[in-house]
Amino acid sequence: MIKVSVTKQSNYSANSTAIKKRLSLYLQKQGIVSDAEVSVAIVGEKKMMEIGNKYLKDKKLHNVLSFTPNETKADFIFPPDGIIHLGEIVVCYPLAVKEAGEENVLTIERVCELVEHGALHLLGIHHEIKN
Repeated sequence: MIKVSVTKQSNYSANSTAIKKRLSLYLQKQGIVSDAEVSVAIVGEKKMMEIGNKYLKDKKLHNVLSFTPNETKADFIFPPDGIIHLGEIVVCYPLAVKEAGEENVLTIERVCELVEHGALHLLGIHHEIKN
């Protein structure tokens, strides 16, 4: 079973149930069939800037960031509870709203796309960033 937890920094209207369902299905399609856990945080621009500055050492506003447990460079230890802790996905809600408007899609659709993109990073699938 895949467990997805969603926390919101503010009173953002992101539909937690839709995010959980869509991410669970997406991870299953990616081959995650064992017990796994992912956290999703919906944050504002200020918090996302703080996170980007702290972990990426940049001043860019990111729409999504993801962090795996092994990014601490520690040795892998099999989780004693048998649950694979995939990591955390952080979405900048105000930026997702702006992008949804520009792309003429529902905000929840854009948020879910960003969450799926973050999940790919948690699974080790990366892309090159073009400037």
